Amino acid sequence: QVQLAESGGGLVQAGDSLTLSCEASGRSARTYTLGWFRQAPGKEREFVARFSRGSGYYADSVKGRFTISRDSAKNTVYLQMNNLKPEDTAVYYCAADPAPGGSSWLRPKNWGQGTQVTVSS
Repeated sequence: QVQLAESGGGLVQAGDSLTLSCEASGRSARTYTLGWFRQAPGKEREFVARFSRGSGYYADSVKGRFTISRDSAKNTVYLQMNNLKPEDTAVYYCAADPAPGGSSWLRPKNWGQGTQVTVSS
């Protein structure tokens, strides 16, 4: 089991930047793939990005604006969000799964509590 703790959410204006952090802990944490999902009001939770085998993978809606990275020494994954838009408003959830990708990332095994990101127009 992996425990996840997110931080960095907040209220920003359109065009601003924000960085989310997620620290993973637990015996298997270092071997798990880490990533981010988000859920906007009235919508289903959706994949945002994951960091796997040294590379970032992104949803089309954030490609070119968001960058995911991982600090292995700190066992922390970051989501740098640039040029934020009102449609990026959501609760952002950190996720972890032993699989590097594929169908397992439709519903990862471990979730954080979520952090709110609100982008005003």
